[in-house]
Amino acid sequence: MTHGEEGEGVSRPGVPRITVLFDRPERSYAPHDVMTVRHEVDGVAAASVVAFERSVVWYTEGKGEEDLGVHHFERIEGEGGTSDSIPTGSMSLRLPGSPLSYEGIIVKIRWCVRVRLFFEGGRDFVSEHVFELGAVPPARGAVERLA
Repeated sequence: MTHGEEGEGVSRPGVPRITVLFDRPERSYAPHDVMTVRHEVDGVAAASVVAFERSVVWYTEGKGEEDLGVHHFERIEGEGGTSDSIPTGSMSLRLPGSPLSYEGIIVKIRWCVRVRLFFEGGRDFVSEHVFELGAVPPARGAVERLA
């Protein structure tokens, strides 16, 4: 599995470049807002992609067990390659009321749009694009450490 850069990056030969464009440049949403994103895939022939997934997930980072929740998931498969719509596409969905994004000292809650390509031969490529849900201020210690 190969992980993509967050958003823009330097394109390397043979490595896909996945761009996710949010309908809000600041990537900040209130609970229950409708979020629309457009994704673009460059640097890969559509015929070499056997499946494509796009999802909206939240996950925790920090001490203890890490949790993951899936809010939205789509998988598009094709025989001998996926459709021509794979390099670009969009999705619109209503975000949930929780959990809210949180920048804590011990634990962080992150939301992201995840795009995953599956290639012939079993190889895959994942790209994550973080956004904020809610407006919870960061924990004090986290702000002090950044200063």
